[in-house]
Amino acid sequence: MTKNAARGRLLSPAGRVGDLVYRTWMLWPALVLLAIFFIGPILMALYYSFTNLALSGSAAGNLRFTGLANYSRMIKDSDMVSSIRATLLFLIGSVVGQTVLGFFMALLMKGKSTAFRRITGSCVLTGWVMPEVVAAICMYAFFYSKDSGTVNRILAVFGAQPVAWLYKHALLSVTIANIWHGAAYSMMVFQAALDNVSADTEESAMLDGANRIQTLIHIYIPQVRSTIFSNTMLITLKTIGVFDLIFTMTGGGPGGKTQTLPVYMYLQAFKSFQLGYGSAISVVLLALGIMLSVLYTRVYKE
Repeated sequence: MTKNAARGRLLSPAGRVGDLVYRTWMLWPALVLLAIFFIGPILMALYYSFTNLALSGSAAGNLRFTGLANYSRMIKDSDMVSSIRATLLFLIGSVVGQTVLGFFMALLMKGKSTAFRRITGSCVLTGWVMPEVVAAICMYAFFYSKDSGTVNRILAVFGAQPVAWLYKHALLSVTIANIWHGAAYSMMVFQAALDNVSADTEESAMLDGANRIQTLIHIYIPQVRSTIFSNTMLITLKTIGVFDLIFTMTGGGPGGKTQTLPVYMYLQAFKSFQLGYGSAISVVLLALGIMLSVLYTRVYKE
């Protein structure tokens, strides 16, 4: 038995609590800040989701508890259903796109010279380090109107007809924009993982006659499997709360096609001034993030 264990068994329950507080006292400032700026707002949002809180109208001066009224309203709200659908489509497209693109960019940079990796990495990272609003403006210019949009000018060189991307393919456009903005993070994560793959394993595969695809499937992917899971989980949790990029590019339109849950929450809370209903949407968004985190964790363990 160690000295600390023997001391813990001799202490009374109150003494054990005091001993634990003494040993972890350096963590308390961080825990207090976490409670004030993270746990506190979550509890407030949860409380307001059960009220009729509003910024205008009679409800603004008459706050009252309404129970599950806001959540019952969601079930009948067709805009809420379409927002969930748009959120899932945007989430799946962004996660798959960022993971696949980031992995293959890292794979292409594997084994290249230091100068090549620095120059290429700097160019790719430019899109990731810029603020989300700036990235949204850049992609808005890329997908803009039929006449002046960059993508349509490129298509015109090949004789293709221009397309109103932000009108006919709005959700696809914002998904591509989010993939472009976030793929560099996946590239850095996978680049670090692929650099740790043993060179002896690669040489053995080459001597056995394995081609590039076989090496990818049987060597690279199995050895970076844990990195794929962790990267996918982090991208999911980040993407589910994307607001600036979508709102800057489309404002949730046209016709609600890009109205994801964060955008719909903002519109209800700060455009329609229904803070109670907006808080209820935020609670649903938080619950969705928690469920996805638990799902990823269980799959990763298995």
